[in-house]
Amino acid sequence: MNHSMINALVSMQGLQQKLDVIGHNLSNLNTAGYKRKEATFHDVLTSVMRQQETGQLPGRLTPPGFVQGRGAKISQIQTVMEQGSLKETGLPYDLAIEGNALFELLVPAVDENGQAVQRSAWTRDGSFALTVITGDPDNVYLTSKDGYPVMSEDGEPIRIPAGYKLRIDADGTVSAYLEADPEGSAVEAGRLRLVQIVRPQLLSEWGNNLYMLQAGADPDAAIRPLDWNAENPDTAGIAVRQGFLEQSNVDLTSEMTELLTTQRAFQMNARALASADTLMQLTNNLRG
Repeated sequence: MNHSMINALVSMQGLQQKLDVIGHNLSNLNTAGYKRKEATFHDVLTSVMRQQETGQLPGRLTPPGFVQGRGAKISQIQTVMEQGSLKETGLPYDLAIEGNALFELLVPAVDENGQAVQRSAWTRDGSFALTVITGDPDNVYLTSKDGYPVMSEDGEPIRIPAGYKLRIDADGTVSAYLEADPEGSAVEAGRLRLVQIVRPQLLSEWGNNLYMLQAGADPDAAIRPLDWNAENPDTAGIAVRQGFLEQSNVDLTSEMTELLTTQRAFQMNARALASADTLMQLTNNLRG
């Protein structure tokens, strides 16, 4: 196999992966809290082919040698955590975060020994609901649409008395009240636990817009719980908005432009592969 075929084949494999990433972004254009993926490339192998000094003819400006590559492949697919636009829904259980933070949920998982455990997961999708959990008929719990409890700063699920309404302030403070007496019946139910991502590369997608720690990753190196202390500069610009949902941060125009560019690059490499195959066929025919 000649160098042209190797170069084209390797590049086409990477471009196909990028097309898959773009397709995944476009399919989640209207998914609340979705964060787009971005693929980056690097050279597989680059070498300089040396030529004889006799090739340095009078008037030649380029040095006697040429760079020969082996194509490019995807080096990483990273999640872009930029905030999407906020859309008002008016629903009391829809929450959105302004700024760099994520909600923390408690999800069922399986450990390395095959035992069922509960682990923390994080999301920007705030389409929550109040759910009755078996064994506790006196309370209702704030959960995700899949039924995973939303956690508070004290490490307990957010819960309010059954029959009460929910109110959440900009600093994440949760309170419950009776609709007939919103002031006199107010009951504080804790504060939402929000975390900030320190190293996104230590998180992995768990599905349904959830992120979990990679196996063996240090939690302190990957995330940082948000401290709502008024003197903490990390809380600047962060607020919880009740009755809003964060939209996907996928930009349709940019993704379509990237899609066309990637398709053109794929077609060019496909033609290069076909041309190399044609030349090899002609060579074999000449030998025959």
